[in-house]
Amino acid sequence: MPAPDSVTERLDALARRLEALEQENRALKAENETLRGQAKQDAARIERLTRENQELRRRLDHFIRHYFGGKKSEGLSPGQLELALQGLPAVVEEAPATSATASEKPGRPGRERSPRRALDDERLERRQTVIEPEEVKADPTGWTRIGEERTVQLDYEPGKLLRHEIIRPRYVRQEQFAIAPLPAQPIDKGMVGAGLLAWLLMSKFVDHLPLHRLAAMLHRQHGVEIPRNTISGWVEQSTDLLMAIYRAMREKQRRKSYLQVDETPVRYLDPDSPGSSRSAYLWVYLDPGGEVLFQWNESRGHEAPKDFLGDYRGVIQVDGFSAYETLASVRGGQITLAHCWAHARRKIKEASAEAPRSAAWIQRQIQAMYVIEANLRRRKAGPDLREAVRSSQTAMVLNRLLKGIEILRARQLPGGALAGALDYVLERREGLSRFLKDGRIEIDSNLVENSIRPCAIGRKNWLFVGHPDAGDRPAVFYSLMASCRLHGINPFEYLRDVLTRLPGVKSSQIEQFTPSAWAKARRTAKG
Repeated sequence: MPAPDSVTERLDALARRLEALEQENRALKAENETLRGQAKQDAARIERLTRENQELRRRLDHFIRHYFGGKKSEGLSPGQLELALQGLPAVVEEAPATSATASEKPGRPGRERSPRRALDDERLERRQTVIEPEEVKADPTGWTRIGEERTVQLDYEPGKLLRHEIIRPRYVRQEQFAIAPLPAQPIDKGMVGAGLLAWLLMSKFVDHLPLHRLAAMLHRQHGVEIPRNTISGWVEQSTDLLMAIYRAMREKQRRKSYLQVDETPVRYLDPDSPGSSRSAYLWVYLDPGGEVLFQWNESRGHEAPKDFLGDYRGVIQVDGFSAYETLASVRGGQITLAHCWAHARRKIKEASAEAPRSAAWIQRQIQAMYVIEANLRRRKAGPDLREAVRSSQTAMVLNRLLKGIEILRARQLPGGALAGALDYVLERREGLSRFLKDGRIEIDSNLVENSIRPCAIGRKNWLFVGHPDAGDRPAVFYSLMASCRLHGINPFEYLRDVLTRLPGVKSSQIEQFTPSAWAKARRTAKG
């Protein structure tokens, strides 16, 4: 029979063992609960990824079915498909191997479509640029040329494509080695020169030609085949480069104290509903004598100009759209509205059938103000002279006009077309009178409306923006091209020069490439 002390020790050992097992059990239960929670999270994640995968497969199947299903199939045409995919990152393949851009064209076996194949075309004019190392040019004694590096690009001069070779000789002297660095390129390691990029961008955003037409023109006129997705990639990468100028233009505008603002609708393909489109807007901001800037936004509310203008303080000249009233209100007096007499005159003209004599009298008074403005423009009057002439001549006409409108409005029945037009003027009389006391302000906002017109022409060609995320791209180029037009700049010369020099400059030098600064530098250089 065991001794009492031995039994007690065994009981104590069992108790300790039991306590250890209970602790281990509690730990296992806690770990089990943690694993259960993770399993639920993993299951939810798997379910979400499965749904996303199914949706992506559905969209891919939809595109494949309609793209390869023949011309009689309903849904997206090949052109619509390209537009729908414009918002996605374009694959730019320039290597002559087995990539997507170098693959054989369906239905035409054995035909290479790599853009690099164009460089071997014997019809292309050859140009060479030799870049010697600075140390060799400074002291050519003793240097021995041992080879060279060649960079080949497809470039453009007005009327012709050419093969441009950049040759960088290699030299050796004793234990020294010298070769000139390759100048920064608009597209790193790309086969496209600044001239061809400039022509493509000008053709797309000035002449409003879609990418498939540009590809067809290159093939028809120059015998060169470049896939549309390659051209799309070049346009996208050019946007990234030129975006720096766009930002500099915006910061420059924010420092101004007078702008004209307007907006115009555009359509874009809805990524969530293939085959359908939705409305977005290009907001336009013009600094008279400076630049024109376009902003892409899916909203027509005041939030778009509020975000774009940032901490801007000053006058904006606008039409009667209510979003501008809201913007001025939420900015707490930091923004003052000036209104447009061209819109007011248009309202009166539209209502003229209701009361021809009254409308004709109003239009004669408005025309008298415009005659004074035309004389000021002929004299190239500055703000001070404009303010003085308006105070002495225009103020009298405007006071007579507003008084007459008050009398006429009292005789009109509510709800009539003329009554609405007269109310439009009277409700904005303060903004319509603001140009009298500030010589910087124009009598109307026609300058910014004129900047929109090329975009309206372009919509008839390209119809849609392919994806909402791609809307910033036309905004950048329309800003640059409209600003070039404002300053009488040849857009091709501007883009070719900027795309050549911009990749190698510092961020502090970007503002000198804005169209207004570029035009000023050209005038100074010509004397």
